[in-house]
This record gives sequence, C-alpha cells and structure tokens, in this order.
Amino acid sequence: MADAFLSFAVQKLGDFLIQQISLRKNLRKEIEWLRNELLFIQSFLKDAEQKQYGDNRVQQWVFEINSIANDAVAILETYSFEAGKGASRVKACACICRKEKKFYNVSKEIQSLKQQIMDISRKRETYGITNINSNAGEGPSNQSAMVRTLRRTTSYVDDQDYIFVGLQDVVQALLAQLLKAEPRRSVVSIYGMGGLGKTTLARNLYRSPNMVSSFPTRAWICVSQEYNTMDLLKTTIKSIQGRTKETLQLLETMTEGDLEFHLHDLLKERKYLVVVDDVWQREAWESLKRAFPDGKNGSRVIITTRKEDVAERADDRGFGHELRFLSQEESWDLFCRKLLDVGAMVPEMESLAKDMVEKCRGLPLAIVVLSGLLSHRGGVDKWQEVKDHLWKNIMKDKSIEISCILSLSYNDLSTVLKQCFLYFGIFPEDQVLKAENIIRLWMAEGFVPNGDERMEDVAEGFLNELIRRSLVQVVDTFWEKVTDCRVHDLLRDLAIKKGIGGKLL
Repeated sequence: MADAFLSFAVQKLGDFLIQQISLRKNLRKEIEWLRNELLFIQSFLKDAEQKQYGDNRVQQWVFEINSIANDAVAILETYSFEAGKGASRVKACACICRKEKKFYNVSKEIQSLKQQIMDISRKRETYGITNINSNAGEGPSNQSAMVRTLRRTTSYVDDQDYIFVGLQDVVQALLAQLLKAEPRRSVVSIYGMGGLGKTTLARNLYRSPNMVSSFPTRAWICVSQEYNTMDLLKTTIKSIQGRTKETLQLLETMTEGDLEFHLHDLLKERKYLVVVDDVWQREAWESLKRAFPDGKNGSRVIITTRKEDVAERADDRGFGHELRFLSQEESWDLFCRKLLDVGAMVPEMESLAKDMVEKCRGLPLAIVVLSGLLSHRGGVDKWQEVKDHLWKNIMKDKSIEISCILSLSYNDLSTVLKQCFLYFGIFPEDQVLKAENIIRLWMAEGFVPNGDERMEDVAEGFLNELIRRSLVQVVDTFWEKVTDCRVHDLLRDLAIKKGIGGKLL
C-alpha cells in the first residue's frame, strides 16, 4: 500500500521538476532532495509492509510514510494551483510579491517534511527494517521491463467456468427448478457466505442457453448494502425498455410509486426472468417484489444473498439453495485449473500447495486468489515463503482468514498495479464497470507510464494482469476482449481499507 503511494509521490515530484523549469535554485534542490530521499525509503517498504502486521511500531512507521507522501503531493498541487491563478493577474508587482510568498511557504513546508523524513530514517534503523530490494524503487528500466512482460500476455483468458468445479450438479438442479412447468411466478434463492460464488453461479444460470430461450424478457439488478429503491426500479425498466432518450426523460419525472406501477405494467403480459443480486435486507426485496407481477406464465426471480433469513422469507413457496463449500478434491481441482503453469509444479511445490489449499477450507474465492498469487511466484522457495506467511495467521480452527490471503496477493503486486487495484475502491459496491472507462481513468490519474507502447495497450495489460490474479472479475467480453468487469465485495473492502490507510480514499 505505502509503496504505491510513495511511488506516486516520487513520480509527481519528478514531473514537477520537469514542468517547473523556472524554479529557484534553492527550491529545486529542496525538491530534488525530497524526491531522492523518498526514492531511497521506498526500497525498505517491502520489508516494512511484511513486518507491520506483527509490530505496531512498524505499522505506525508505514503510516507516517503514507502521510509524508500525501503531504508532498498536496504541496505540489497547491503550488501549481496558485501558480495558475497568478498567471492570469495583470499587475506584475503584485504577482512578484505573491510569488515570493509562495516560494517561502513551499520551502517552509518542505523543511517540515525533511525533518519528518530524518525522524523516519532513525526509526527505520531502530525497528530493523532492511532493504530487501524487491520491486521497490522501480526505476524507468524496471518499469519498462514490467510493461513489456505484461504486453506479451495481454490477451484475456476466459476463466468464468472455473468457479463451477464440483457445482455442476447444483447448476442442473437450479435449472430444473427455474424451467419446470410451474405457472406461478416463483423465487429461487441462492445463499451462503461471501466468496462462495453466488453471483457467478447466478450469472451462469442467467446466461444459460435454455434460460435465454425460455425467458424473452430478462433483467439483472444489484442491490448491495446501501440501496435506493427508485434507482433499482429505474435500472430494471431501462434493462427491459431500453435506454432511449424518451425513456430516460420519462423516468426522471416519475415518483417511486409511478416507477413501481410502470414496471408492473411492463411485465404483466411477459414471461420474465429477473436476477436480484446481493440482497442484504428483507426490506430490500419487499420494496421491489410488488413491481414483479404474477402473470401465471412461469416467470422467475433469482435472489442471491448472504443472509439465510432473506432467502427463506423471499417466497413462501419458493426454492432456496445454500451454496456449499468445496471438498478437498474439488478445491485441489479448482486450484490446478487456475494455476497458469501446472506443468512447472514439481512434487515439493505440490506438497506445499496442497497444505495451503487445505487451509482455505473449500472457499472458492480464497482458492483462486491463492492460485493467482502462486502463479506469479516461481520456485519452491517462493512458495515456501507464501506458506510461512500464511501459517503465521492460522486461526483456531486451523483455517486461514481469507483477508490474509487477499492482503498477501495485494502485497505481491508491483507498485503500478497496486495503484490500479486501489482505484476500484472509489466505485460503489457491485458496480459493473466498463473496461475502457477504467483504462481511461487510470491514464488520467497518471498510473500508466508513457513509453514506446500505446498507453491504452499498457493499461489494458494492467487490467488483464489483475484479472489473471483473480483480483478483478470479468463480467462480459467481446471477441476475447474484456468489455465489463467488477471486483468482489471482499476485494473492494480490501481496496478501501488499504486506500483509507494511505489517505487515498
């Protein structure tokens, strides 16, 4: 986390020195010193981030680095903003006076940061934080090499079927419930803890050829913890009626009652399938179900939820399925399917992997993230390092907390990929994102280096790398190219936690 923020600050300081060529000599030296010192500290961060979980002092040291990095960027942004305002002034004398004061304030603030950095350097020696020379201090040459590596493997590999290892019987059972000759509108509920694959299972059912041919009208809505009934109704209407200018204008004039009546009227003569994903409260479904009429034509609703009581009370005569954990054999099968190069796994590595997979206790999300992590760590020694780290966090029931696996996978990212991943934390829960929009936003934020490759291609490589590591999920593709994506709730929570810790969010 701190590595990402510090790298961003170092980059901004470098850009600032290039852009502000008229800087006073003394001020330029101060900024150059600040940039070089932060670059030096960055080489120690990998070690610090590994030690901070067992030492509150090291955790505080990392937090202070985050603060300094953010303060440095804030100083530069304030200077640039004031410089922009000053350029539009007419009176030269007043501009000169303001410029003198501005130089003084910036220099004073940098002096304060210098004092904090020297204090941090003393603490580093006290806490025994060493330079392990991992991906810290990524210079232009290292970054270019990483970009070239990612560009060689930018094509998206479809991984949507992996989640159904061991669940084919579940898919068939739920399809039978949804397609049976029952005219009454009924609800099929899928429930279980986060990470079991409820949404992916629902999406597989939703896209099944038999379902597509049986239900001419289909819609998908995500509810989440913080929901707005009017927005959910509008989303459903737009899915069914289309997003024409007339429809959008009409929806903006409607009250919640109008929207409910309009949707009910749209569906009353149709055989429809609606997926209501990620329902946390019974009230959320209660506020929506009146808009879904029972036309006695075999319409169906699929609900996914973590709450058993939500599933049980969705429909008195509905069908509820609790998603189970994978068996040990199924877990190993899933791990191997997700591993990029199974053939390179020697017996010693296989033994280590089986121990780690067993501790995942059959949770698919934990298994695929672990597989994504180990896919990018070659050799017995690297896999042993992962196991040693995980074993420090073994719980009383001999399982591994999933947050530990997710954090370890995040820490294994390069600096630029950390920045890209953390950016997902700013979006609402369960939001499906256009890949091209994410790519443009990363470019606008300065996350994508400008080199020989097209920036769009480099950013696409970053996105595909996060997908291969199972940190980002694919929602839709076109000609093997990712068009829509999302992050799992638990991974979004991780991005928010890391982002807040570094004062990014």
